[in-house]
Amino acid sequence: MPEQRPDHRPPDHRPPDHRPPGPAATPDPPPSAPSDPAVPAVPADLATAWRDLVDTARRTVTDGLVVGTSGNVSVRVGDTVLVTPTGVPYDRLGPGDLTAVDLTGRRTHGTLAPTSELPLHLAVYHGTDARAIVHTHAVHATAVSTLVPELPAVHYMTAALGGPVRVAPYATYGTDELAENALHALTGRSACLLQNHGTLTHGTTLAQAYDRTAQLEWMCRLWLTASAVPGLTPSLLSPRQLTEAAARLRGYGQPPG
Repeated sequence: MPEQRPDHRPPDHRPPDHRPPGPAATPDPPPSAPSDPAVPAVPADLATAWRDLVDTARRTVTDGLVVGTSGNVSVRVGDTVLVTPTGVPYDRLGPGDLTAVDLTGRRTHGTLAPTSELPLHLAVYHGTDARAIVHTHAVHATAVSTLVPELPAVHYMTAALGGPVRVAPYATYGTDELAENALHALTGRSACLLQNHGTLTHGTTLAQAYDRTAQLEWMCRLWLTASAVPGLTPSLLSPRQLTEAAARLRGYGQPPG
């Protein structure tokens, strides 16, 4: 066996490294989204209006006024119309899905195609003082649209919609013919029924347009229920009674301020 020689290397007396540690490494910032000068920024008022529109559209589903992606909602801000996009479930809509057109139908914001009922919405904005529109396929209202030319005045809330709600003759959805029929039925009214189709209401706000939709569906359900009693016919309100109700409704609610 070879002889093992002792290790005569001198010990290492170098002092330890006392250099102060350098600054901690920081992660790279996330890349910023590229700015596209061709895509206009969304003004704050449009962003707020879009949020309210999405909330209203989702409420139509929650309250059973539409199924799936049926129905549509819009709101006018100046000369811009925000509208639900076609074929997109309302629970999937977010801030980045904002869809807007001008009063000619030219898209001004967003990349999604607007509702197929855009001609209907634009016709109402051109022909009335509407600032918001709600269109649904509510069951009872649609049933009434197949039975009578107008909803009988079975309740005084008929006056809140301008009088007995007319039924616009049937036309294929998304057509100018449907828009023309609806606009005619809306003369002096804030709501109409679309034959074999659904409801259309408008108002100065989304909340008002939605409330009118809910009232219309409720009155349709009321009339269908009363009409279903064998051997009896629902009593209806006269024009004079509706006029008196309309006068009282104008002062309904809390005063402004």
